Amino acid sequence: MKRIFFILFFIFILVQPSFAAWPQIHGFIETDYGVKLSDDDTKRDNYNLFEQRLQLRANHYFSGDNYLAQKGGALSFRGDFTVDEYYSGKTDFELRELNLSLTPVDFMDLKIGRQVLTWGTGDYLFINDMFSKDYVSFFTGRDDEYLKKPSDAIKASLYPKFANIDFIVIPYFTPNTIAKGDRLSFFDSFQGGITGVNSDRDIIKPPFQMSNNEYALRFYRNFGSNEGAFYFFHGFDKNPRSYKNEALKQLYYEPVDVYGASLRGPFASGIGNIEFGYINSRDDSDGNIRTVENSFFKTMAGYTKDLGNDLKVGFQYMYEQRLDYSEYRDNLLPNDYRWDEYRHLITNRITKLFKNQTVMVSLFTFYSPSDDDGYVRSSVSYDISDQWKVTFGANLPWGEDDTTEFGQMKRNKNIYTRIRYSF
Repeated sequence: MKRIFFILFFIFILVQPSFAAWPQIHGFIETDYGVKLSDDDTKRDNYNLFEQRLQLRANHYFSGDNYLAQKGGALSFRGDFTVDEYYSGKTDFELRELNLSLTPVDFMDLKIGRQVLTWGTGDYLFINDMFSKDYVSFFTGRDDEYLKKPSDAIKASLYPKFANIDFIVIPYFTPNTIAKGDRLSFFDSFQGGITGVNSDRDIIKPPFQMSNNEYALRFYRNFGSNEGAFYFFHGFDKNPRSYKNEALKQLYYEPVDVYGASLRGPFASGIGNIEFGYINSRDDSDGNIRTVENSFFKTMAGYTKDLGNDLKVGFQYMYEQRLDYSEYRDNLLPNDYRWDEYRHLITNRITKLFKNQTVMVSLFTFYSPSDDDGYVRSSVSYDISDQWKVTFGANLPWGEDDTTEFGQMKRNKNIYTRIRYSF
């Protein structure tokens, strides 16, 4: 919070002489409620989502005889005030966006401050997008906007003749928001099964220091109607997959380097995409440390087609391989969990609009034939007017094995509703 107030104060002092008038405030008021369909050991028995939310957003474009106006400077703000009834009416504020953007030279755009970062070609699947996600929001039924978490970062976009370049520096590590047992149950290896509030594991974050800065780089350009990209990321896994100290039940975010590429463009009367990435575990590049996650290779292919009459379908296939698997297997102890070498995942999205595009019906399914698990996300939304919107949906994860990605979430099934008023 101190960092937030410092940023606000600094930007205000910097730009205050350039304000001719306060910018217009927009946003929405929303109430969300998600009823649980399964029993588990989380904090509440009947629901896992019950909150009221006020989002405010504003943009200011500088004018006048000053540096920021001359460089196309703009200030963006987006923040959410929440009352969370799941935690007995706990109030909170999340600063989702507060950044200054400008064009200091003709071939470069610069954005400094809190911002949501994303790239890659996947639909709910992420290979080279190593930026932070909120999977608690994803599995409880908040709007898709909240899957992507904001980061405090500096982003420089350069436009030389041979390609476009994005370079990002993230000085403050932000992990994924994942199930921890209070709102969503999950598989806890220390407890030996799916657990809730009795989980007592300790997750260690990398300390805030220069050597722990994260860096992301993307080269991309168009080849006719196709866009190709190369990616590099130097930082940390956003999920705590490795053990720091088993006796103390400590996990940590291992350092990784990610190298990848993607191609997206017209294909068979639709849009096709392919993407791959090599995730190098810097703490265990040879795969022989049993407490540290191995390196991975991941690839996926996708296809989306508009069938007309406001009907759109999409399919994806992703393949994951844990590398150095024989070394990993040979170093396991008798009581260790053994994770698979391969994983296959298939997704399908169907979207249909009705009633002059005011009603949207959406179905998204995940299915892994190798893990024998999956996840069904369905929703129906209705734009009652320009201001009012109501959404109904369901989150239905399932799986035979408690240790798989969706199998561990099977007790978190819910149906939810969101009512929003925009202004």
